[in-house]
Amino acid sequence: MISDKDIKHQSDKEARRSKNPIVCYEVESLPPFDEAFYQQAKNGMEIVSKVLIPPRDGKSFKVPAGHFFRIVSVEGPQVGDLNLWNANNINERFFSGKTRQLHASHLNTGDRLWSNMPYLRPMATITQDTLDWYGWDDDGAGVHDVIGTRCDPYTNHMLKEVDYNYCCHSNLTRALAESQQLSAEQAEPHVHDVMNVFMCTGFTRETHQYFMKASPVRPGDFIEFYAEIDLLGALSACPGGDCGSSHSNDDTACYPLLVEIYKPTKTNKVEKKPFLTSGYQGHHGLD
Repeated sequence: MISDKDIKHQSDKEARRSKNPIVCYEVESLPPFDEAFYQQAKNGMEIVSKVLIPPRDGKSFKVPAGHFFRIVSVEGPQVGDLNLWNANNINERFFSGKTRQLHASHLNTGDRLWSNMPYLRPMATITQDTLDWYGWDDDGAGVHDVIGTRCDPYTNHMLKEVDYNYCCHSNLTRALAESQQLSAEQAEPHVHDVMNVFMCTGFTRETHQYFMKASPVRPGDFIEFYAEIDLLGALSACPGGDCGSSHSNDDTACYPLLVEIYKPTKTNKVEKKPFLTSGYQGHHGLD
Protein backbone atom coordinates (compact mmCIF):
# COMPACT_ATOMS: atom_id res chain seq x y z
CA MET A 1 0.00 0.00 0.00
CA ILE A 2 1.32 3.42 -0.98
CA SER A 3 1.33 5.82 1.94
CA ASP A 4 0.50 9.49 1.88
CA LYS A 5 4.18 10.12 2.64
CA ASP A 6 5.24 8.18 -0.48
CA ILE A 7 2.76 10.08 -2.63
CA LYS A 8 3.99 13.40 -1.27
CA HIS A 9 7.61 12.37 -1.81
CA GLN A 10 6.91 11.34 -5.43
CA SER A 11 5.06 14.60 -6.08
CA ASP A 12 8.01 16.54 -4.66
CA LYS A 13 10.47 14.71 -6.95
CA GLU A 14 8.30 15.46 -9.99
CA ALA A 15 8.05 19.10 -9.00
CA ARG A 16 11.82 19.36 -8.65
CA ARG A 17 12.36 17.79 -12.06
CA SER A 18 9.84 20.08 -13.75
CA LYS A 19 11.73 23.33 -13.12
CA ASN A 20 12.24 25.51 -16.18
CA PRO A 21 15.73 25.58 -17.72
CA ILE A 22 17.52 28.92 -17.68
CA VAL A 23 20.31 29.84 -20.09
CA CYS A 24 23.36 30.40 -17.89
CA TYR A 25 24.75 33.55 -19.50
CA GLU A 26 22.79 36.54 -20.79
CA VAL A 27 24.96 37.54 -23.74
CA GLU A 28 23.01 40.52 -25.07
CA SER A 29 25.71 42.86 -23.75
CA LEU A 30 28.45 41.19 -25.81
CA PRO A 31 29.59 43.07 -28.94
CA PRO A 32 27.29 41.93 -31.76
CA PHE A 33 28.54 40.23 -34.90
CA ASP A 34 29.06 43.10 -37.36
CA GLU A 35 28.60 41.21 -40.61
CA ALA A 36 28.92 44.36 -42.73
CA PHE A 37 32.35 45.11 -41.27
CA TYR A 38 33.74 41.65 -41.98
CA GLN A 39 32.26 41.60 -45.47
CA GLN A 40 33.85 44.94 -46.25
CA ALA A 41 37.17 43.82 -44.82
CA LYS A 42 37.35 40.70 -46.96
CA ASN A 43 36.12 42.27 -50.19
CA GLY A 44 39.01 41.74 -52.60
CA MET A 45 41.22 40.15 -49.96
CA GLU A 46 44.44 38.54 -51.18
CA ILE A 47 45.90 35.19 -50.19
CA VAL A 48 49.35 35.59 -48.64
CA SER A 49 50.27 32.06 -47.54
CA LYS A 50 49.12 28.46 -47.42
CA VAL A 51 49.92 25.61 -45.06
CA LEU A 52 49.08 22.03 -46.05
CA ILE A 53 48.33 19.73 -43.13
CA PRO A 54 49.25 16.14 -44.07
CA PRO A 55 46.93 13.29 -43.04
CA ARG A 56 47.47 12.14 -39.43
CA ASP A 57 49.78 15.09 -38.78
CA GLY A 58 49.70 18.64 -37.49
CA LYS A 59 51.20 21.93 -38.58
CA SER A 60 51.29 25.44 -37.17
CA PHE A 61 50.51 28.74 -38.87
CA LYS A 62 50.45 32.45 -37.99
CA VAL A 63 47.71 34.95 -38.74
CA PRO A 64 48.28 38.67 -38.05
CA ALA A 65 45.44 40.59 -36.45
CA GLY A 66 43.06 41.90 -39.07
CA HIS A 67 43.71 39.02 -41.46
CA PHE A 68 41.45 36.10 -42.33
CA PHE A 69 42.21 32.41 -42.44
CA ARG A 70 40.32 29.49 -43.91
CA ILE A 71 40.46 25.79 -43.18
CA VAL A 72 39.69 24.05 -46.46
CA SER A 73 38.80 20.49 -47.41
CA VAL A 74 40.92 19.68 -50.46
CA GLU A 75 40.89 15.97 -51.33
CA GLY A 76 38.32 14.09 -49.29
CA PRO A 77 36.14 14.26 -46.17
CA GLN A 78 38.43 15.09 -43.26
CA VAL A 79 37.99 16.65 -39.84
CA GLY A 80 40.55 18.79 -38.04
CA ASP A 81 41.36 19.71 -34.46
CA LEU A 82 42.16 23.40 -34.01
CA ASN A 83 44.22 25.09 -31.29
CA LEU A 84 44.81 28.86 -31.12
CA TRP A 85 47.23 30.94 -29.07
CA ASN A 86 48.10 34.61 -28.81
CA ALA A 87 51.13 34.71 -31.13
CA ASN A 88 52.90 37.02 -28.67
CA ASN A 89 52.03 35.11 -25.51
CA ILE A 90 51.11 31.44 -25.74
CA ASN A 91 49.80 31.51 -22.16
CA GLU A 92 46.71 33.08 -23.72
CA ARG A 93 44.94 30.35 -25.62
CA PHE A 94 41.55 29.23 -26.89
CA PHE A 95 39.05 28.37 -24.15
CA SER A 96 36.55 25.91 -25.61
CA GLY A 97 34.49 25.64 -22.42
CA LYS A 98 33.74 29.35 -22.15
CA THR A 99 33.18 29.56 -25.91
CA ARG A 100 30.61 26.78 -25.54
CA GLN A 101 28.86 28.60 -22.69
CA LEU A 102 28.75 31.96 -24.46
CA HIS A 103 27.66 30.59 -27.84
CA ALA A 104 26.71 26.93 -28.28
CA SER A 105 27.99 23.37 -28.33
CA HIS A 106 28.57 23.67 -32.10
CA LEU A 107 29.83 26.89 -33.65
CA ASN A 108 28.53 28.80 -36.61
CA THR A 109 29.00 32.02 -38.56
CA GLY A 110 29.08 34.97 -36.16
CA ASP A 111 30.33 32.98 -33.18
CA ARG A 112 33.67 33.87 -31.62
CA LEU A 113 36.50 31.80 -30.20
CA TRP A 114 37.29 33.13 -26.72
CA SER A 115 40.58 33.00 -24.82
CA ASN A 116 41.23 31.60 -21.37
CA MET A 117 41.22 33.49 -18.09
CA PRO A 118 42.54 35.94 -17.02
CA TYR A 119 42.43 37.31 -20.60
CA LEU A 120 38.91 36.25 -21.69
CA ARG A 121 38.47 38.04 -25.01
CA PRO A 122 37.61 37.06 -28.58
CA MET A 123 40.60 35.65 -30.41
CA ALA A 124 38.85 34.94 -33.71
CA THR A 125 35.40 35.36 -35.26
CA ILE A 126 33.80 32.88 -37.65
CA THR A 127 32.92 34.92 -40.74
CA GLN A 128 31.83 32.23 -43.24
CA ASP A 129 31.03 28.53 -43.18
CA THR A 130 30.01 26.49 -46.21
CA LEU A 131 28.46 23.90 -43.88
CA ASP A 132 26.01 26.37 -42.34
CA TRP A 133 23.26 24.46 -44.14
CA TYR A 134 23.72 21.32 -42.01
CA GLY A 135 22.04 22.58 -38.86
CA TRP A 136 20.86 19.77 -36.57
CA ASP A 137 20.10 16.34 -38.00
CA ASP A 138 17.68 13.67 -36.80
CA ASP A 139 20.31 12.25 -34.43
CA GLY A 140 20.77 15.64 -32.77
CA ALA A 141 24.20 16.07 -34.37
CA GLY A 142 25.79 19.25 -35.70
CA VAL A 143 29.18 20.26 -37.06
CA HIS A 144 32.16 22.22 -35.62
CA ASP A 145 31.75 21.19 -32.00
CA VAL A 146 33.44 22.52 -28.87
CA ILE A 147 32.25 19.67 -26.65
CA GLY A 148 34.77 16.97 -27.51
CA THR A 149 38.36 17.29 -26.42
CA ARG A 150 40.79 15.73 -28.90
CA CYS A 151 41.89 12.16 -29.48
CA ASP A 152 44.95 11.54 -27.35
CA PRO A 153 47.50 8.76 -26.73
CA TYR A 154 46.77 8.53 -23.01
CA THR A 155 43.10 7.65 -23.36
CA ASN A 156 43.93 5.42 -26.31
CA HIS A 157 46.49 3.48 -24.26
CA MET A 158 44.12 3.24 -21.30
CA LEU A 159 41.36 1.73 -23.45
CA LYS A 160 43.41 -0.31 -25.94
CA GLU A 161 46.84 -0.75 -24.30
CA VAL A 162 48.47 0.47 -27.51
CA ASP A 163 50.89 3.35 -28.05
CA TYR A 164 49.78 5.54 -30.97
CA ASN A 165 51.76 8.71 -31.67
CA TYR A 166 49.52 10.39 -34.24
CA CYS A 167 46.47 11.23 -32.18
CA CYS A 168 45.44 14.88 -32.51
CA HIS A 169 46.93 15.71 -29.10
CA SER A 170 50.33 14.43 -30.22
CA ASN A 171 50.02 16.10 -33.63
CA LEU A 172 49.29 19.45 -31.97
CA THR A 173 52.12 18.96 -29.49
CA ARG A 174 54.61 18.36 -32.31
CA ALA A 175 53.31 21.34 -34.26
CA LEU A 176 53.65 23.70 -31.30
CA ALA A 177 57.05 22.30 -30.32
CA GLU A 178 58.42 22.81 -33.82
CA SER A 179 56.95 26.30 -34.10
CA GLN A 180 58.24 27.53 -30.75
CA GLN A 181 61.44 25.45 -30.62
CA LEU A 182 60.27 23.68 -27.49
CA SER A 183 60.69 20.13 -26.29
CA ALA A 184 57.63 17.90 -26.23
CA GLU A 185 57.57 18.22 -22.44
CA GLN A 186 57.57 22.03 -22.69
CA ALA A 187 54.99 22.23 -25.47
CA GLU A 188 52.45 19.68 -24.26
CA PRO A 189 51.00 21.70 -21.33
CA HIS A 190 50.08 24.47 -23.79
CA VAL A 191 48.01 22.13 -25.98
CA HIS A 192 44.36 22.56 -25.07
CA ASP A 193 40.81 21.49 -25.84
CA VAL A 194 39.96 22.10 -29.43
CA MET A 195 37.40 23.27 -31.91
CA ASN A 196 36.56 20.10 -33.84
CA VAL A 197 36.43 21.60 -37.32
CA PHE A 198 34.08 19.80 -39.76
CA MET A 199 33.42 17.06 -37.17
CA CYS A 200 29.79 15.91 -36.86
CA THR A 201 28.90 15.07 -33.27
CA GLY A 202 26.23 15.00 -30.60
CA PHE A 203 25.03 13.09 -27.54
CA THR A 204 22.97 9.91 -27.68
CA ARG A 205 19.44 10.37 -26.41
CA GLU A 206 19.40 7.18 -24.35
CA THR A 207 22.77 7.29 -22.57
CA HIS A 208 23.89 10.87 -23.32
CA GLN A 209 27.25 9.64 -24.59
CA TYR A 210 29.32 11.74 -26.94
CA PHE A 211 29.09 10.32 -30.45
CA MET A 212 30.59 11.05 -33.85
CA LYS A 213 29.29 10.31 -37.33
CA ALA A 214 30.64 10.78 -40.84
CA SER A 215 31.34 14.43 -41.53
CA PRO A 216 29.34 16.10 -44.32
CA VAL A 217 32.44 18.03 -45.46
CA ARG A 218 33.50 17.67 -49.08
CA PRO A 219 36.42 19.08 -51.11
CA GLY A 220 35.89 22.79 -51.59
CA ASP A 221 34.10 23.29 -48.28
CA PHE A 222 35.73 25.70 -45.84
CA ILE A 223 35.27 27.59 -42.61
CA GLU A 224 36.64 31.12 -42.44
CA PHE A 225 37.85 33.11 -39.43
CA TYR A 226 38.89 36.70 -38.79
CA ALA A 227 41.91 37.11 -36.48
CA GLU A 228 40.92 39.56 -33.76
CA ILE A 229 44.48 39.41 -32.33
CA ASP A 230 47.81 38.11 -33.62
CA LEU A 231 47.28 34.37 -33.73
CA LEU A 232 49.45 31.29 -33.65
CA GLY A 233 47.37 28.34 -34.77
CA ALA A 234 47.92 24.61 -34.95
CA LEU A 235 45.72 22.19 -36.85
CA SER A 236 45.69 18.40 -36.78
CA ALA A 237 44.26 16.36 -39.64
CA CYS A 238 42.61 13.79 -37.38
CA PRO A 239 43.56 10.10 -37.80
CA GLY A 240 39.82 9.43 -37.78
CA GLY A 241 39.42 10.90 -41.28
CA ASP A 242 35.75 11.86 -41.52
CA CYS A 243 35.21 10.27 -38.07
CA GLY A 244 32.51 7.99 -39.43
CA SER A 245 34.10 4.79 -38.16
CA SER A 246 37.16 4.95 -35.87
CA HIS A 247 40.10 7.08 -34.82
CA SER A 248 43.52 6.80 -33.17
CA ASN A 249 44.79 4.25 -35.68
CA ASP A 250 46.01 3.97 -39.27
CA ASP A 251 42.95 2.08 -40.52
CA THR A 252 40.73 4.96 -41.65
CA ALA A 253 41.09 6.82 -44.94
CA CYS A 254 42.53 10.27 -44.18
CA TYR A 255 43.10 13.35 -46.30
CA PRO A 256 45.05 16.60 -45.97
CA LEU A 257 43.56 19.91 -44.90
CA LEU A 258 44.64 23.30 -46.22
CA VAL A 259 45.00 26.51 -44.21
CA GLU A 260 44.85 29.68 -46.30
CA ILE A 261 45.79 33.08 -44.84
CA TYR A 262 44.35 36.23 -46.44
CA LYS A 263 45.00 39.93 -45.96
CA PRO A 264 42.54 42.71 -46.81
CA THR A 265 43.53 44.89 -49.76
CA LYS A 266 44.79 48.35 -48.88
CA THR A 267 41.74 49.96 -50.46
CA ASN A 268 39.37 47.80 -48.39
CA LYS A 269 41.30 47.69 -45.14
CA VAL A 270 39.06 49.07 -42.43
CA GLU A 271 39.96 49.97 -38.89
CA LYS A 272 38.52 48.05 -36.00
CA LYS A 273 39.10 48.57 -32.30
CA PRO A 274 40.81 45.50 -30.83
CA PHE A 275 39.07 43.49 -28.15
CA LEU A 276 40.71 44.19 -24.80
CA THR A 277 41.49 41.61 -22.17
CA SER A 278 39.12 41.27 -19.23
CA GLY A 279 38.62 44.36 -17.09
CA TYR A 280 38.40 42.30 -13.89
CA GLN A 281 41.04 43.61 -11.48
CA GLY A 282 42.11 40.13 -10.46
CA HIS A 283 42.18 40.43 -6.67
CA HIS A 284 40.01 37.34 -6.06
CA GLY A 285 39.11 38.70 -2.61
CA LEU A 286 42.68 38.37 -1.35
CA ASP A 287 43.39 42.08 -0.82
